[in-house]
Amino acid sequence: MSKRKKLREYWTFLSRAVRRPSTFGAVLPTSRHVAAAVATVVPSFGTPTVLELGPGTGALSSPIQRRLSEGARHLAVEIDPEMVRYLHRTKPWLEVIAGDVTDLRELLDAAGVDRVDAVISSIPWTLLPPDKQRELLEQAVSVLTPGGVFTTVTYLTTLWRPSTREFVSALEDTFDEVLPRTAIWRNVPPARIYACRRPK
Repeated sequence: MSKRKKLREYWTFLSRAVRRPSTFGAVLPTSRHVAAAVATVVPSFGTPTVLELGPGTGALSSPIQRRLSEGARHLAVEIDPEMVRYLHRTKPWLEVIAGDVTDLRELLDAAGVDRVDAVISSIPWTLLPPDKQRELLEQAVSVLTPGGVFTTVTYLTTLWRPSTREFVSALEDTFDEVLPRTAIWRNVPPARIYACRRPK
């Protein structure tokens, strides 16, 4: 990505984060280091369907797209109207759905999607109350294939928060396998990725 495009992405993200802080969990888009690590959970063969939740400016989208083979589907559900317009303009190959993850089943039905093989979440979980965390996790699980993977990004700076502990507990209650991957320090703030499989 050129320096000009990167600056435009940062400015778009920051301006929306300032205006809508309750829906943004960071002050900068996710780094390429996190994006590369997240992309490794996406199947690199066959024709999987991959779903991003809360993609923002699409910092994770390009590495995911590069990993997908021809015939795969790559969708994203985004609630912020400005981000939706930004994604349409900068990533025309991404199937962007404007809407709330609370209505995920209905949104995917309208897109002709029954199940997805991977869910990649950038939702700011630690900003949500526990009941909302579990509600959105249930929505994600409802569209995931039995052999699919749910992956999400959290931040090491929030580990002390009760909301983070509640979220990790919700993951463990929802999935049979919850694997925290190596911390990624080359991100602002430092990040941790969770890869979860086998919904209970």
